[in-house]
Amino acid sequence: MQKNVIYYIICENYEKGKSILMENIKIKENERIDDLEIKGLKIIQNTDGFCFGIDSVLLSDFAKNIKKNSKVIDLGTGTGIIATLLCAKTNLSKVIGVEIQEDVAEMANRSIKLNHLENKFQIINDNIKNLKNKFEACSFDVVITNPPYQKLKTGIISDSQKKLISRHEIEAELDDFISMAFYLLKDKGEFYMVHRAERLVDIISTMRKAKIEPKQLRMICSSKGKEPKLVLIKGIKNAKPFLKIQNNLYIYNKDGKYTPEILKIYAKKDE
Repeated sequence: MQKNVIYYIICENYEKGKSILMENIKIKENERIDDLEIKGLKIIQNTDGFCFGIDSVLLSDFAKNIKKNSKVIDLGTGTGIIATLLCAKTNLSKVIGVEIQEDVAEMANRSIKLNHLENKFQIINDNIKNLKNKFEACSFDVVITNPPYQKLKTGIISDSQKKLISRHEIEAELDDFISMAFYLLKDKGEFYMVHRAERLVDIISTMRKAKIEPKQLRMICSSKGKEPKLVLIKGIKNAKPFLKIQNNLYIYNKDGKYTPEILKIYAKKDE
């Protein structure tokens, strides 16, 4: 298999009535381009790494009502899926994705070029614990994150280092993500996260300790009658206590097909 395939991305210029070659994007071995089916956006993924799942899609939809011209930072951006979807679903002014794995950050950068989002979306290749050296306190309106779910030495251990870092708290723990969110957020800034429902006590206690008050919570279940597997949570820095619990979000109907709400989130019509 050829290691580098050049994909020529053609952008149609309707004013001049001709096609213009906009970008040469390298697609490496074991990589693919996935169509996000929203505003023509696409994303590069490596089949040997950790590909994004429905949790990232649901988190981006959960945060779609952020204020216009918000400055956003995505902690542990991975392929850049959440930030890319936010560029499509919101009117944010700038989003910065922080990714510790160099090759994953480089792949996310190629997706940015593929989508012509260079003026709106930027990648930083670093550990989120080092961000105090890069940003002043209170620099962002919104912090969003889909962090590793598993505590170290728990759950299924992957042979892939990329998957291991993505799934387990090796490079940064839950407390690191939330405490860094407090540092980066402006007063009354918004924090959005998706995580395992089984860790809800850890999440809420850590948020309150960091003075990010939980304000909105939604459980995600595979179908009705099933226990929640994931939780979406929104917090506000230095806010007063009041938590709104939304109805559960169900992914599948009894027949195994996506529910109408999931289809709406994916912007797909029911087949």
